[in-house]
Amino acid sequence: MLTRIQTALIQFETSHNIRILYACESGSRAWGFPSPDSDYDVRFLYVHPAEWYLTLDEGPDTLNFPVDDELDLAGWELRKALKLLHSSNAAVFEWLQSPVVATVSAGR
Repeated sequence: MLTRIQTALIQFETSHNIRILYACESGSRAWGFPSPDSDYDVRFLYVHPAEWYLTLDEGPDTLNFPVDDELDLAGWELRKALKLLHSSNAAVFEWLQSPVVATVSAGR
């Protein structure tokens, strides 16, 4: 499944013109207590190209992509994640503490 997740993340990067910095499993599978029908919840932090940050209008800072019944991708733009981390948002802490890291960008 890890190969499938990494492939989906690479395709998502390409199709949305983003760079995923960090991706992990979240939810019951990540913490070792999945039910028989649990899907794979993959959460990620990403950045846009520089031009995206140089506009006056802010674009969407969340991306969601339910691949199928088994795999769900969702991510937050890095600036949003840092603001939430600063305000002690539990979801960001959970993502960063996940024991199952799917990818950390090597600067591709």
